[in-house]
Amino acid sequence: MAEDKNNLIVYCEFDDGHVADVSLELLTKGRQLADRLGVKLEALVIGDKLEGVENQLFPYGADTVYKVEDPRLFPYTSNPHAAILINLFKEIKPQICLMGATCIGRDLGPRVSSCLHSGLTADCTSLEIGDHKDPKTGKEYTDLLYQIRPAFGGNIVATIVNPDCRPQMATVREGVMKKEIYNADHKGEVVNLDPKKYVSDTDFVVEIIDRHIEKSKINIKNAPIIVAGGYGVGSKENFQLLHDLAATLGAEVGASRAAVDAGFTEHDRQIGQTGVTVRPKLYIACGISGQIQHIAGMQESAMIISINNDHDAPINSIADYVITGNLEEVLPKLIKFYKKNSK
Repeated sequence: MAEDKNNLIVYCEFDDGHVADVSLELLTKGRQLADRLGVKLEALVIGDKLEGVENQLFPYGADTVYKVEDPRLFPYTSNPHAAILINLFKEIKPQICLMGATCIGRDLGPRVSSCLHSGLTADCTSLEIGDHKDPKTGKEYTDLLYQIRPAFGGNIVATIVNPDCRPQMATVREGVMKKEIYNADHKGEVVNLDPKKYVSDTDFVVEIIDRHIEKSKINIKNAPIIVAGGYGVGSKENFQLLHDLAATLGAEVGASRAAVDAGFTEHDRQIGQTGVTVRPKLYIACGISGQIQHIAGMQESAMIISINNDHDAPINSIADYVITGNLEEVLPKLIKFYKKNSK
């Protein structure tokens, strides 16, 4: 198949002069996948005031940067951005398209995959290249994108392949992939596309008159130390112990989905497959059993301490240190100890 050499493209979100972190993370991963396939890594940026955006993308390994610039293309609206991707992909026929599982990616990905009949795997936690044999037909495929994500409530990790339809599309949450500069001096080609060729005036039917974005007051993603609580913390009142310990350590407070669903703390603190992915230097897990979705969001922490009254909690298997005991007894002792030794 001639199209096997077609390239890998990343849709890059651009706002306020900056490319989104999740897009740079996907370029980092995309570079690895493109090298494995022996194809080019391409980036697509759509919006306004795109001058110099390629200088943010080339260090992460982009060989080609497609730019579509028009004042009406910012802020993001569904129809124009979808039209550009659909029409461009028909033209350049990428074999893989990656985008962030953000508000924009969740809106854009399904529209594009539906129009191109390509399929889409959302919220992937890992992406690899591998082979596949169809058990029904016996047909063998090489160099497919393995789209890997938890399934069935996190009870299994599913590997999903898309043998025949192109592009193979996947979305990934921010923080799941590492963001690493490929080569600070790497340079590629810039291709300025004419918006009129890809999007029609009728696609601009929605006009954004005013836009309000409330920044989250909780910066859990970049915290070097995180004290996280699970359902085992027991109550909203007990969560105050975690805040006390965090204040003592200069840490941020996180939570598992079960703790958030139980109303112990707010959603902005949720860590895991349906929350934020974090890589702190120290992660203190309090009353967290360790469901696969939660572990997916914190397993790359440099050091993990688990505090749990269940000696057999799954999270203990990935913890560097395990303290078996009740939080109400252990946390006050830790706070007292740290205060005493920090003077």
